[in-house]
Amino acid sequence: FGKAGRGVERRKTLDALMKTTSQVVQCLDSVEYGLTDIQEYYANTGAMVRAMDDIQGGKGKVQASVVESYSRNPRPKKLNDALRLEYRSKLLNPKWADTMVAQGSGGAFEVSQRMTALVGWGATTKFQEKWVFDQSAETYALDEEMAAKLREANPEAFKNILGRLIEASNRGMWEADDGVLDQLQDLYQDMDDQIELGSVSAKRLSEITMAQRKKE
Repeated sequence: FGKAGRGVERRKTLDALMKTTSQVVQCLDSVEYGLTDIQEYYANTGAMVRAMDDIQGGKGKVQASVVESYSRNPRPKKLNDALRLEYRSKLLNPKWADTMVAQGSGGAFEVSQRMTALVGWGATTKFQEKWVFDQSAETYALDEEMAAKLREANPEAFKNILGRLIEASNRGMWEADDGVLDQLQDLYQDMDDQIELGSVSAKRLSEITMAQRKKE
């Protein structure tokens, strides 16, 4: 690719490079946007790690590091360590969660996007730590007050939060307790009904369903 011509596919060259590469480095140039904030990080860096690992036999030999270029003394960090820090400081931080959800529809959307990123990192780099999924479910789905705020502010975003947690369980990223998974599936069905039928009809349907469950 250059002045003399347009890009030409060189798949064999790319595959040869990926077979001999053991390290991927992601540079972060802003303190405002971290690894879990936007999809480009897991969609590009995460996907590259997964592609290299797959072509090398899927044994987890390919590692990823993160360098914060805005830091005074930038040093490489292991990707998983950086992800753990971000989840503790943002998604699973009570102050961050309360502040974000208090912003209404936009805040609910931001939470939803980060839940999608959690699944994205799990699928690409196999970051699948149970405590992150457990606490995410407890914070945003199983806490009745928080769930009510999300449901009210942005039903689609809340449905995506539930759907991503269920997807993580179905894809083997998260070993959810049976009781927790049942609650998530019930909430997801309720949200599906609310969006399809409208909030009033869905509320009545939910009341009937709950009454039937109690009889059983």
